[in-house]
Amino acid sequence: MSQQHALQVAGDSARGPAAASGEYLTFALGTQQYGVDILKVQEIRGYDDVTAIPNTPNFLKGVINLRGTIVPVLDLRLKFNLGEAHYDGFTVMIILNLAGRIVGVVVDSVSDVVNLAAEQVRAAPSLGSAIDARYLVGVGIVEKRMILLIDIERLLGSEELAMLDKATG
Repeated sequence: MSQQHALQVAGDSARGPAAASGEYLTFALGTQQYGVDILKVQEIRGYDDVTAIPNTPNFLKGVINLRGTIVPVLDLRLKFNLGEAHYDGFTVMIILNLAGRIVGVVVDSVSDVVNLAAEQVRAAPSLGSAIDARYLVGVGIVEKRMILLIDIERLLGSEELAMLDKATG
């Protein structure tokens, strides 16, 4: 039941709302909506069973074989400490291309693609967010929806990407 919205995104909190204009894929974790830059999204697929990797953080679910490429899979619900995930028919895996690395992230569901205007984006909150505000680009407002816009590359920083390389290398 995806809808295409014509809006337009704005905002890295350090650079002002207009810096992040563009389209965002929105997804749900619990009752909260999040958005990730659509240009980072390679594909969206149903949740597949993953092969677990021993001695890795709990948010690293394991790896999948995606057309011959071994792809690490992270559960964002666990990464954000939002409680244990329950995988069902709505659970989705978003395949991202992050600086040449292919990474899968598991979310509760995918909503739609929004294109937010600068006036629809507010600065990232400094307190009270489920995730560290350093990873937030801003908060998008679409009608009565609030969407936390995340910088997925900042969220999965170089330390975590190096850990993923080591685990899957």
